[in-house]
Amino acid sequence: MFDRSEKVKAKFISPNGWWFVTSGPVSPDPGRDDDPARGPGEPGRTPHDGSRGDTGSTPDEFPGDGEQELPPPIEDWLTDDEWLDWLSSIESGEEDPENDSGHAARGAKAARAGQGSRAPKGSRAPKATRVPKGSRRGPGQPGSARRLPGDSPGPVGAFATGQLMDTAPGGPVVFGHAEHAAGDDARFAGATDDELTGLICGLDRAEAAACALKHAAVAELIRRSPEDGCVPEGPAQMPGTYDDFTEAELAAALAETRQAAAGMLSLARDLQVKLPGTNAAFRTGVLRLSKVEIIARAVANLDPDEARAAEALVLDRAGRLTPGGLRSAIASAVMEVAPEKARKRREDAARNARVQRWLEDSGNAALMGRELPPADVLAADQRITWWAKKLRAAGLEGDMDQLRALAYMDIMLGRDSRLLIPPEPPASTDGTDGTDGGQEGPGRQAPDDPRDGGPGDGGPGDGGPGDGGSGPDPDGTRTPPTPGVIPAGFTGCINLTVTLATLLGLANRPGEISGLGPVDPALARDLAHAAARNPKTTYCVTVTDEQGHAIGHGCARRESQNHTRAARPPEPRLPRGHDPPAGHDPPAGHDPPGGHDPPGGPGTGPGPGFTFTASDADGPPGGYGAWRLSTGIPGRPDLLIALDPIALDTCDHRFEAQGHDPGVKLRHLSQIRHATCTGPTCRRPSRQCDFEHNIPYEAGGRTCLCNTGPKCRHEHRLKQDPRWKVEQITPGTFRWTAPSGRQYVTEPTRYPI
Repeated sequence: MFDRSEKVKAKFISPNGWWFVTSGPVSPDPGRDDDPARGPGEPGRTPHDGSRGDTGSTPDEFPGDGEQELPPPIEDWLTDDEWLDWLSSIESGEEDPENDSGHAARGAKAARAGQGSRAPKGSRAPKATRVPKGSRRGPGQPGSARRLPGDSPGPVGAFATGQLMDTAPGGPVVFGHAEHAAGDDARFAGATDDELTGLICGLDRAEAAACALKHAAVAELIRRSPEDGCVPEGPAQMPGTYDDFTEAELAAALAETRQAAAGMLSLARDLQVKLPGTNAAFRTGVLRLSKVEIIARAVANLDPDEARAAEALVLDRAGRLTPGGLRSAIASAVMEVAPEKARKRREDAARNARVQRWLEDSGNAALMGRELPPADVLAADQRITWWAKKLRAAGLEGDMDQLRALAYMDIMLGRDSRLLIPPEPPASTDGTDGTDGGQEGPGRQAPDDPRDGGPGDGGPGDGGPGDGGSGPDPDGTRTPPTPGVIPAGFTGCINLTVTLATLLGLANRPGEISGLGPVDPALARDLAHAAARNPKTTYCVTVTDEQGHAIGHGCARRESQNHTRAARPPEPRLPRGHDPPAGHDPPAGHDPPGGHDPPGGPGTGPGPGFTFTASDADGPPGGYGAWRLSTGIPGRPDLLIALDPIALDTCDHRFEAQGHDPGVKLRHLSQIRHATCTGPTCRRPSRQCDFEHNIPYEAGGRTCLCNTGPKCRHEHRLKQDPRWKVEQITPGTFRWTAPSGRQYVTEPTRYPI
């Protein structure tokens, strides 16, 4: 099981990060935190003379201008030897030593001494057992005088992991502590990386809270500027509309455009009327303005009850999601709460389809299409990539982004940038030109390779359906990539994820297109029906738990001819090589059908009737049975699906590979469990990621679901950095520890349920 891959090190995991346990006394130079107890003059500290001090000061307040520099702390009440003796005599979780019978006597002795607890002059601990010079000694750390849960010394210590300011809501208290910790030079002297990171997060919450308060004030401006005849309505007591010139007043006050002022007024009203949960998270700093705007835009066409239902589906994790992740999550929530309104919004917006151009800040220009059909956008994007690869193969310089931009303009203008390549040098006088007769020169276009990544043959392949040399420029001529070169039936490849209930017409739940995001149920069904007409479409079925995590998966294979139901007409044999998992990697990310531009566009004509029934065959041991999927298209064989389990919490190593490289099924299941990179904030599709061993294979790590996950090249390199640490705490869960000691957990993909 997992014990095989664990490496044990003696260390403490504490609120301030991870620390290796030393086997001897602490350093004679314990650094700035000689004692974690607050000294006289710190906020919330009782003076040594027993007086109450500043009665107006509480632990949540920050020092005022009259604060004095902290005096040296008193001597530790445990010597090094006493502390080590006590540490070795207790078990984790026992009572703090300050409650023992000798505490008062030692404390009195320490008070009389009035000196720090350094080792006697001239004595040194063994070099191998010393804490490195300048290392922090905070609450709960080896070398601390005592543990103080929820407390940390110094102006920045309150921002350490789990401490008061690290968990406090945004507001003036957090900002005040941060301003005090900054110092006169704003260099945050004495702060550890962990504390500095916590301070940055605290200021982010304080900034969000201030912005929320500004929008609350804008909402009050709306209440005081109602349109004639409008009265306050609902719990928020907001008028239906505000006065025409309220935008102008706000724009003038903030030196903003009227459009920006209108957006601020609209958001302020929505927060009061539609999104009380989002408003509360905004006010405490859990959500910053950019995330609040994402939620508000997504629910723009919903009524208040629907908007509250949608926000409730994402608020529990909205603060942890990246903007892209939140945008996808709230879009799915809106489609689930109000599928018909989501469809209508898409159709209405399509009437506003347009192409925009503008001047970039650099002096270059931009060109962009808006509100286009998703299937067309994917097909066009793949055509651009296909031609960019041809340009690279021909010898043009530049990275893929630059070549895609060049390909985009080639396709739009009907030109061929390969003409920019210098002509081949003339043949030498001895009859040779430096190449043999069959070799391609830099100006020649190599024949299309079915593995070149361009869509077309379902592999994916080259520039047109059917391959067979029908791609552009098969003989090396320089022909631009116009519609006359690429056949009109040019096919894109779509990875579509849709719930089975939606596919069967039993529910209206959103689907998702890999690389684009959520799509409403109507579009998901249209795309699935269009894809079913293509014999090259492949299907996968994933079983999820109540959270949407993948726990089972199977790839469809054709039912053999001799097992075809007698009631069906004779069925033509399909081309070989398109049935996952045999022959090639199945489509990544669980997304069932790879499709093409729907004939006639989505929603034209009745689609095939999908059915999903239990099969007579036995399913895999410990799996989720064997099933039969039918597209309902006459002459097409049924598809058989055996659902294997996916390791999420435990692993039985059934798909473990004996060598370094994974098998087809192992790689595919890993990509199903995590449809994107397992980095804390990365959303790169797993199909474009490395298959990475968490414990290196060379160090004894398994090539198995319990020791692997997809990582993009950047996150793969990040994991290799010795300052970072990545633990696969369960087969499906990763914990990343940053150099500061902060930890971030990534979970498996949540599919629509």
